[in-house]
Amino acid sequence: MRNIIMCSIHISLLILAAAGISVMATAGTTAASSRFDYADALSKSILFFEGQRSGRLPPSQRMTWRKSSALHDGFDVHRDLVGGYYDAGDNVKFNFPMAFTTTMLSWSVIEFGQLMGPELQHALEAIRWGTDYLLKATRVPDSVVGAVGDPNADHSCWQRPEDMDTPRTSYVVNKQKPGSEVSAEIAAALAASSMVFRHSDRAYAAVLLRRAMQLFEFADKYRGSYNDSIAAGVCPFYCDFNGYMDELIWGASWLYKATKAPSYWNYVKNNINYLEYNNIVVRNVNGNPVPSSQGGSITEFGWDAKHAGINILVSQWVMKDPHNSNPFVPKADQFICSILPESPAPKSVSYSRGGLLFKPGGSNLQHATSISFLLLVYGRYMKLANKVVDCGNNVHVTPARLVSFTRGQVDYILGSNPLGMSYMVGFGQKFPKNVHHRGSVLPSVAKHPQHIDCHVGYSYFNGHDPNQNVLTGAIVGGPAEDDTFKDSRFDAPQSEPTTYINAPFVGVLAFFKALHH
Repeated sequence: MRNIIMCSIHISLLILAAAGISVMATAGTTAASSRFDYADALSKSILFFEGQRSGRLPPSQRMTWRKSSALHDGFDVHRDLVGGYYDAGDNVKFNFPMAFTTTMLSWSVIEFGQLMGPELQHALEAIRWGTDYLLKATRVPDSVVGAVGDPNADHSCWQRPEDMDTPRTSYVVNKQKPGSEVSAEIAAALAASSMVFRHSDRAYAAVLLRRAMQLFEFADKYRGSYNDSIAAGVCPFYCDFNGYMDELIWGASWLYKATKAPSYWNYVKNNINYLEYNNIVVRNVNGNPVPSSQGGSITEFGWDAKHAGINILVSQWVMKDPHNSNPFVPKADQFICSILPESPAPKSVSYSRGGLLFKPGGSNLQHATSISFLLLVYGRYMKLANKVVDCGNNVHVTPARLVSFTRGQVDYILGSNPLGMSYMVGFGQKFPKNVHHRGSVLPSVAKHPQHIDCHVGYSYFNGHDPNQNVLTGAIVGGPAEDDTFKDSRFDAPQSEPTTYINAPFVGVLAFFKALHH
């Protein structure tokens, strides 16, 4: 056992060294943040996904107040669409952000899985819960299920997922009604996850990779936005505001990483310079065009925009290759310089007085967790290439600086902020108790076995008591830019958790768990 432990510690130190952190360099900083139990936070951040599960729950389910739900999904289109994840506090399965969640969980394991210890198995289970469903959603050739559940009917009710009786409509894209963004994002998710399972389940990994290749071909050959094809099922909740070209390049990047096939790398190189010039038509829930921006920014990254993620991901294999590094590495550097407060470059974020980064819009912690992940990963690649980022005015960014910056964001989320509030439910002594989440607000089936009707649930939503069930590990949308937090389920932008807030944070927490081991 001692040899196993020592081997594990040795591997951890090697990976930390690859991120630009020496054991000696951490000695002076450990005391400042060691009051946070990163291992506990990692465990809970993964457990959260069990609270979001749709479908028939297994005997190993640890969040036991949740029960099986949506067992007839896909019936309307004669498919088995049971499973997957509810994206947030509602009971809809939006496959675009679900696929991004799966991609980020997979990337977390690819980069930091060796640091997760016993939580690695739970992370793999979380990924597989997503990929099993995504395989179902793409089983029919040249056809992809983009969402399940009428979002407007669902959002008009406050019901447990175990009770819901709103229409479980399946929204499907195909050759005639394409959806390149959702199809390519699923391709990215399956390609990334194939790498995760390559050693533990080779047959499953081969299935994932084969399907990813098929999906990418479909997404690229039949181009079009799901905004036009299935607007009623995805807009305005998850309209694609950045076009689908970023997802196509993102998917090709992951397929190249998984296969090393030159065709995918050529696709990335041949299309990357067109990324900023997409013309996008965004439609509202009634199908009418609404104003939107063109293309997207190289400083954006999330379920909708993959720009910064593409450049960070690709930089791994071109950072030491001057013939192929442009534009990926310069744009990744520009992204880094747009984040750090000391950089003279134009900023893509602002900061609260407490130090939390902000971008426009709600659910701000999705940006803090995603950007933190990208900075840590880029720091690893920089270290391996012996690289420093020059932001101008004698500001030189080292891998160690990216780690120290990221630790500030992580610690803010976990409780080092003006309110002393942990924004992870169930972590620390003070955390949100009024989370905007149907299953958490309403009594569990075990406590209240009777059916709760659509509008009856609002009596619990409107009540003043804390949520009845603790959605352990959920990271909520987070505080306002003045560091205040209402802890009110009426304020969804602040109090609603999402899977894509947690997914990149899994990798970040694994890193800091090992750093402070």
